[in-house]
Amino acid sequence: MAKVVKKIKLQIPAGKATPAPPIGTVLGPAGVNIGDFVSKFNEQTRDRMGSIVPVDMTVYDDRSFTFVLKTSPTPRLILKALNIEKGSGKAGSKKAGTITQDQVKAIAEEKMVDMNAGSLEAAMQLVIGTCRSMGVEVK
Repeated sequence: MAKVVKKIKLQIPAGKATPAPPIGTVLGPAGVNIGDFVSKFNEQTRDRMGSIVPVDMTVYDDRSFTFVLKTSPTPRLILKALNIEKGSGKAGSKKAGTITQDQVKAIAEEKMVDMNAGSLEAAMQLVIGTCRSMGVEVK
């Protein structure tokens, strides 16, 4: 059985991975076949175009690799739900937008598989906390 040499975490736009930096500069020193990774990643994420996809990659001593795709980061999902480009620079005093409980619930349901929350309500609280830190008001 192959031995794990390295674990790599990346965040790549779905379906748009290229061998150019920053992907190539991270995977090259690890001995990974960059073209193979790029084609597999783009194929698996084609249905998520427009999203950022976190990847947990494991590299083995025989230069083979496996990777697991995660759901988009919570702040990205919030920005997408509100259709805005960025949160507030001053979260306490300036509001970037308003999100509904239904939108929070939908984001929590999508992120539930990657969260360390025991219930949907706990996941919703985590999403609400992220909203507050971004300057997004929850109604």
